[in-house]
Amino acid sequence: MLNIVLFGPPGAGKGTQSEKILKKYNLVHLSTGDLFRLHLNNETSLGLEAKKYMNKGDLVPDQIVISMVEDKINKSSNVIGFVFDGFPRTINQAIALDNMLEKNNIPIKQMIALKVDENELIKRIKNRAKTSGREDDKSIDKINNRIQVYNEETKPVADYYKKYNKYSEVDGIGEINEIFLKLCSKIDDLN
Repeated sequence: MLNIVLFGPPGAGKGTQSEKILKKYNLVHLSTGDLFRLHLNNETSLGLEAKKYMNKGDLVPDQIVISMVEDKINKSSNVIGFVFDGFPRTINQAIALDNMLEKNNIPIKQMIALKVDENELIKRIKNRAKTSGREDDKSIDKINNRIQVYNEETKPVADYYKKYNKYSEVDGIGEINEIFLKLCSKIDDLN
C-alpha cells in the first residue's frame, strides 16, 4: 500500500499538491482539515471540540484528531493507499498513526516535505483568505501563531520519519506543475 505523508507548514501547498497526487496515483485523501470541516459542518461532538482550538489557531488535541483519522481509515475499503495531508502534526500523532497502520500491515512509505520560506507562507495564506472563507487565514496574529506552533510542535515530526529513513523533501516554491513533477519523482521512487 502506498501511504504518503505530505508535510509542510501552513500555506506550503499541501492541499493543492494532494489533489494532483490523488488523481495521478488513485489514492485516498486524508486531510485533517477536511475531517475537521466535515465534523464541524455536521456539528459532531468531535467537531465542536476541535472548533474551540482551531478558532484560536492552536493545534487540536491528539485524541480528537486520531479519532477522526481512525474513523476515516476504517470507512475506506479496497484502497491503494492514502495521502496524509496535515497529519501527523506531533510526534505522538506520528507514533499513534504508525501503530494504527502497522497493526493493519499498511505502514507509511514516505513523508515528503514541501519546503517554503516564512515570507512566502504568509503571502500565500493571506491570498488564500480571500477565497477560502477561513477565518484563521485572515488574522496576521493567527497566521503567525500557526507558523510558530508548526515550528515548535509539528516540524519535529520530520525528525521522527528521518530516523526511520522515511523522509524526503522538495522545494515548494515555483509553479504548481513544477512542484508536482518533483513530488511525482519522489513517489515513483517508492514503487
